[in-house]
Amino acid sequence: MAATVEDLGVNSPTPQHDASLPPSSSTASIANGRCRFSVHRAFGGGAVADVVLWRQRNAAALVLAGASAGWYLFEIVGYSFLSLLANALLLLIAILFFWARSATLLNRPLPPLPNLEISDRVSEKVADQVRPFINRVLAVARGIAFGGDRKLFLEVIVVLWAVSYIGSLFSFLTFVYLGVVLCLIIPALYDKYQDHVDEKVALAHSVILNKYENVLVKTGRTVKKEKETE
Repeated sequence: MAATVEDLGVNSPTPQHDASLPPSSSTASIANGRCRFSVHRAFGGGAVADVVLWRQRNAAALVLAGASAGWYLFEIVGYSFLSLLANALLLLIAILFFWARSATLLNRPLPPLPNLEISDRVSEKVADQVRPFINRVLAVARGIAFGGDRKLFLEVIVVLWAVSYIGSLFSFLTFVYLGVVLCLIIPALYDKYQDHVDEKVALAHSVILNKYENVLVKTGRTVKKEKETE
């Protein structure tokens, strides 16, 4: 008789969880029966995505603190960017100059300054990060100009009108500051509570579709009644 696997004492292989996938994405996808949207991949999956989603908490906090300090100095205190930059450089150069002079007189080490130059690697990395965004904007512009995509044209018109309307309510600096703050809050909250948000959005979408269908049915009935009376 052929022996079964249990008789031989060999355990059947159990499915293992892939360590490369984040736990939230795998459990949520299995529970809801759908693929979880990757916010990290939508932001490029690099250092920018890590900062926006607060996976690098120190860098994200530094960006938020810097944006808040800049908005306070320029918008509330009333500093101009040129005067603040000139004063900061003046203070920095004066400190370094007197530090270097005192170091030569007192036989102390010079200021620990790094090599003040931009390497090819850094410039190539910045170009690689910026190039996809520029190419996407140019592709959208080409699609509107030569492709004749009406849907894309209307979407761009609505977005630009919304930006123009919101920009009329705030100054440019306040608008940029609010954009930075929202970019550091909304994606992180959506990535954490994505399942709940998608559920509520789907519910709201179904309610709006039902209302829209009811309006179409009512308008259709009124048109039929008008035709019958004529």
